Amino acid sequence: MARPQSTFRCSECGWTTIKWVGRCGECQSWGTVEDTSAVTASARGTSAVAVTGTRIAQPITQARVGAVPRWTSGIGEFDRVLGGGIVPGAAVLLSGEPGVGKSTLLLEVASRAAATGKRVLYVSAEESVDQVRLRAERTGAMHDELFLASEVDLGVILGQIDQVQPDLLIADSVQTISSASVDGIAGGTSQVREVASTLIREAKQRNLPVLIVGHVTKDGSIAGPRLLEHLVDVVCHFEGDRQTALRFVRALKNRFGPTDEVGCFDMAGDGIHEVPDPSGLFMSRNGTPVSGTCITVAMEGRRALPVEVQALVVPSSAPQPRRVVNGVDSSRVAMLLAVLERRAGIKLSDADVYVSTVGGMKLTEPGADLAIVLALASAARDRPYPHTLAAIGEISLAGEIRAATGAKQRANEARRLGFTTVLGADAEHLREALRVAFSMTKSVRERELDAAF
Repeated sequence: MARPQSTFRCSECGWTTIKWVGRCGECQSWGTVEDTSAVTASARGTSAVAVTGTRIAQPITQARVGAVPRWTSGIGEFDRVLGGGIVPGAAVLLSGEPGVGKSTLLLEVASRAAATGKRVLYVSAEESVDQVRLRAERTGAMHDELFLASEVDLGVILGQIDQVQPDLLIADSVQTISSASVDGIAGGTSQVREVASTLIREAKQRNLPVLIVGHVTKDGSIAGPRLLEHLVDVVCHFEGDRQTALRFVRALKNRFGPTDEVGCFDMAGDGIHEVPDPSGLFMSRNGTPVSGTCITVAMEGRRALPVEVQALVVPSSAPQPRRVVNGVDSSRVAMLLAVLERRAGIKLSDADVYVSTVGGMKLTEPGADLAIVLALASAARDRPYPHTLAAIGEISLAGEIRAATGAKQRANEARRLGFTTVLGADAEHLREALRVAFSMTKSVRERELDAAF
């Protein structure tokens, strides 16, 4: 009988080879190629098993429909991202940059859950119990039903679960916990897979919700095997700029709810606070209209947020004028400058151009094109728009204005906030939008003259 040939497969991308290699030839990951011949051989000998009782397949129309049980975490913005609350037995993976506030957020979740009568076990494999207590005292997260443990061994953590019998488990983080039954160091592919699989198995058997912290790599993806994201029920990403206090939590995967929800938080010295209505975070509070500013409404998941775009145009004698942007895409601004000069006759090729957003907001969608162009035109002509003007729309290379995704919801949010004039796809062309916007500046200057005399 011929000897069965070994097959090696990458646990990250599924690439296969007939011999072992240290680095995957497809995704270039190290230490992810494993021998699967033993698993394949055992799978060949699997025989059919009789299916009886409730395990028999049934038509989907006869399947029972019931609401997913949830309980609130006490933080409305976090519940929004999870789809309405924490589901018993669910495994939630929270990733983010180092120092962005993952541990602070989960400690606040643990405190709110403990305040509602839930017993919470917070396992920190990166900090000592004293360090976690100091942060809890600073943020006001002290409660008798919140239990702390500083453990890096998976077996000891399972013993803590048996002893405490918690209603919620928080593991911080999965890359720093190791199992004695698996070779390799903590954070390795095999260790992360074993730790995550064990915690998720405990969650399903005990009907215990588990919140797991995951590290990220330099490019922002979750560290460890891609299997980690497939095992958990919910994958959330915690993001924010360290220079600002604003933080966002986005759902990248959710088996119990939508994946287009975004939670807003404010990082302060006494902890993290939810921001139910962030409409005023991304707009300046100057009472007098200033040239070079325009308001747009951006979509963050299902949430419409007003954002102020600011532009500054300065004459330059340099052979290559500067183009400096902050919070917007530089290549898109360069394209809009070309459209503005070619289709609207506003020449900016001999001037330094600066474009920025207020509050650290990042605009990556094309729905902000019209606001950027109007801000540039206002700065070039030195004519401010009134505070009641908002612009929403995508601009093509021909100068046409196209409707942005969710244009009706954006317009309704703008009118709710007091913007009486919303420029969009109804203007059809950039020249018409500029004509309407500049016609409104006459009334602004008339009011300024009346106030001066």
